[in-house]
Amino acid sequence: MIAAGSPRALEVTATGPLSTVQDLGRPGNAGIGVGVSGAADRGSLRLANRLVGNAEDAACVEVTLGGFAARARGSLTIAVTGAPCPITVDGRSAAPAAVIRVPAGAEVRLGTAERGLRSYVAVRGGVDVEPVLGSRSTDLLSGLGPEILRPEAVLPVGPPPAEFPVVDSAPVRPPAEGTVSLRIVRGPRDDWFTAAALDTLLGEPYTVTTECDRVARVSTARSSRAPRWASCPARAWCRAPCRSRPRADRRCSLQTTPSPAGIR
Repeated sequence: MIAAGSPRALEVTATGPLSTVQDLGRPGNAGIGVGVSGAADRGSLRLANRLVGNAEDAACVEVTLGGFAARARGSLTIAVTGAPCPITVDGRSAAPAAVIRVPAGAEVRLGTAERGLRSYVAVRGGVDVEPVLGSRSTDLLSGLGPEILRPEAVLPVGPPPAEFPVVDSAPVRPPAEGTVSLRIVRGPRDDWFTAAALDTLLGEPYTVTTECDRVARVSTARSSRAPRWASCPARAWCRAPCRSRPRADRRCSLQTTPSPAGIR
């Protein structure tokens, strides 16, 4: 039982494959070897925060493939966005992308994601863990920020905003099915590729493998060998850089992007 008058918090009871605290990350620290990190699906995090009246950059819980559950310490208002999954409050169904009232002591539970990968749980007031370098995000590479969530972890909730949510729900387009198209911007080594190699890089279908986490996803396709290959000097990276290596699968870096120094 949660004692009356306890500070508002989420008491984690289950985490699924991976649950972490994320906000919009810590940009501007690449010079000291710290990546941006932050939510993998920034639009879903922003939407969840708007639904409960938070600032868009408030910290939420990012849940991979569902399976997260938490008990409310105090009466809470939450919203769940991102990958569609079953949502219950003490066994009663709740709607995604909608304002959900959670009584004190009630348990929120997310089932397995039906499509997509990551869901976001925003709580009115935000997850109020200690910020590191201006962000509350968990960085799996550097170890900055809060630890990966485990059962019995307690996430404090900040003071509720002055303004109340202005909508009860938001229409959200479901994740795309089947083959999707990705936009690619050529990088600083595009002159290393022949015309045939570029045609292969941009025209072949890719399959995302199970080697996918917050650091990178690996895709398989025919080789698009560059006319020459060497170590690249360290340089700043844009978001989601894709590395194409001869005789190897392509690796697209995600939010937890490593420092490029020494990477081939």
